[in-house]
Formats: sequence, structure tokens, C-alpha cells
Amino acid sequence: MNPTTITAPPGTPFIDVVREFEASRTKVFRASTDPELVARWLGPRELEMDLHSYDARTGGSYGYVHRDAAGNEYAFRGVFHTVVPEERIVQTFEYAGAPDVVSVDCTTYEDLGGRTRLHTHTVFPSVEARDAALASGMEHGIVESMDRLDEVAGGDLPLLPEDDD
Repeated sequence: MNPTTITAPPGTPFIDVVREFEASRTKVFRASTDPELVARWLGPRELEMDLHSYDARTGGSYGYVHRDAAGNEYAFRGVFHTVVPEERIVQTFEYAGAPDVVSVDCTTYEDLGGRTRLHTHTVFPSVEARDAALASGMEHGIVESMDRLDEVAGGDLPLLPEDDD
């Protein structure tokens, strides 16, 4: 399994996440946009997920809730601003526990000849908002999500007939 690199330069409102997958760009993108597949990997393993909506298309939106063993809920929502199949997703991200703190994620999918490099650049509204997100344990969630995405994308995905992988 490849490592996940998280970079958060001091004094900036940015976070960069980079991960390489031993799966094609078709599979990684499909696992990132198919609601049934997203529900299998998004979030830490110890949380259950209720995926209320996940319409990964330009102008679409999403909403989901993670629930821990004690019953605490963590709700998230956002809008897909740009979805270019197998190339790029630009979306907003908002945690209900920090209302009105909306970040913008730009994720690219780079073809490495049968393998894929995923790079997400996240812009927060302030350095303080970025630092609060990091302090919340976000790194754990990102690393576990990327490990789980690797498992899903590296497995036998139910591909659509037009998928050429």
C-alpha cells in the first residue's frame, strides 16, 4: 500500500493530499464518484456512514453523516462545481460542526500508466480554519479514507459497460 502525503505549509490556508494507487484512473475516479463505492471508503473505519446524497456531476451536491460507536454524529455537505471525468473534481466541503467554514477542494487524477496519482488541494477561508481542521483529527480521517479507497479501487469494481478498464 502506498503512503498518503499530507502537506500543510505553516501560515497558509492550504492542505495538499497526494496518494498513488495501484489502480487505473478509471477505477479510482469511479470509486470517487459512484455513491455505492464512496460509501465503502469515505471516512475512518471506526465510523458508520449514512450517505444521504452523492450526485457527483457539475452542479450536483452531496450530504452524509458519520456516526461513532457512542452515537455521536458528524454531518458534512457540499456542492460539486466542476466534474471532468477521470481528470478533475472541484467541490466545496462543509462540516456541520463548523457552519459557514467552507473549504474548496480541487482533486486531480493523473494517469501513471495503469496506476493513478490523486492530488487534492484544499483552500480554507483562513489559516485559523485550516489549523482548526487539522487539530480536529482530520489527518486520521484522510489517511484511513485513502487506505480504504485503495482497497476499493484496487478490487473488482462493478464497471459500467462503457468503462474501458
